[in-house]
Amino acid sequence: MSKIEHAEVFVASPGRTFVTLRITTTDGVTGLGDATLNGRELAVAAYLRDHVAPLLIGKDPARIEDIWQYLYKGAYWRRGPVTMTAVSAVDTALWDIKGKTAGLPVYQLLGGRSRDGVLVYSHASGTDVPALLDDVERFLELGYKAVRAQAAVPDVGGTYGVRKGRLYEPAATALPQEQPWDTEAYLRFAPTYLEAVRERFGLGFHLLHDVHHRLTPMEAARFGKRVEDVGLMWMEDPTPAENQEAFRLIRQHTTTPVAVGEVLTSIWDVQQLITEQLIDYVRTTVVHAGGITHLRRIFDLAALYQVRTGSHGATDLSPVSLSANVHLDLAVPNFGIQEYMGHPEEAAEVFPGGVTFSDGMLHPSEEPGLGVEYDETAAARFPYEQRYLPVARRLDGSVHDW
Repeated sequence: MSKIEHAEVFVASPGRTFVTLRITTTDGVTGLGDATLNGRELAVAAYLRDHVAPLLIGKDPARIEDIWQYLYKGAYWRRGPVTMTAVSAVDTALWDIKGKTAGLPVYQLLGGRSRDGVLVYSHASGTDVPALLDDVERFLELGYKAVRAQAAVPDVGGTYGVRKGRLYEPAATALPQEQPWDTEAYLRFAPTYLEAVRERFGLGFHLLHDVHHRLTPMEAARFGKRVEDVGLMWMEDPTPAENQEAFRLIRQHTTTPVAVGEVLTSIWDVQQLITEQLIDYVRTTVVHAGGITHLRRIFDLAALYQVRTGSHGATDLSPVSLSANVHLDLAVPNFGIQEYMGHPEEAAEVFPGGVTFSDGMLHPSEEPGLGVEYDETAAARFPYEQRYLPVARRLDGSVHDW
């Protein structure tokens, strides 16, 4: 019987910092899992190396559910982003191994296709409205059928949501960059550029917007009401999700759909949001919400309440977790949309294979498993670089929600 022989953790920064777990069986089959937790990645790497990898040696890699329960319940200390990211990496790697052992892509093990491809959106942005409109046009010309729109708030000085290079990369500095934030200025400005996007390009594509947890419930309700005629596919993270009752207040005042979940890590974190239908899209992702096993559980719960999926897909999710998410997206019946920001060119050298983009959709590899490999030689050219997301400060100097 095949057993787990090695569990190795790699940290590299090929244009972005990634933590990767590679599990190898006594049969020589390898599986990859993404263990990246933006800004706290070394904590997860240590958790895996020191506390999880030794527990895996000698276990049967086919017992995915049992190993998930063992790692989750056996630690006594449950949930939290560090623990759940580590569990996610193990779970994803085991699904990769199972697919390779079976000779099938992972989505076939999840029940096969529910759709031909996975609809994605990407991030259009600009330092002003004309620049944003040009960027929206660029994505539409590339074939995207859904676009997120963000623009810098005039006269405030922050660059929230604005791409500086080919890719939108918010974590770009060795220490957290501190950016100014003015809620009232944002509330005045953001609806005008969303209206400008619709005026120029019409209603023939999905338009999304990310609030990034920065409003109170009533401010979010004001915003959602103001932009109803724009026809947003969703407003994302309108208020911090710790107070889930707050979303009831938003619901009472606007019909603009709500998407929440990228910073949430378990089915218990989204239970109320889903079962009380306080959101329309759940944005939990495979790398932070317990891997394929647990994310499927979240998506199945959501399906009972007509909540659709809309998984996080920022550049800090490696090609491994993007591939895992797409395999699951392809299979679940209540799929909504997948965020897709792409990866730096260097990442493709370290992670050959994976998903492909065409006609506004992502398509998984048909190779057995997840279809992504890890090139240690290439990774060695990209040593670890510390990078952090920015910190928002109100104009009075106090720290705001990111």
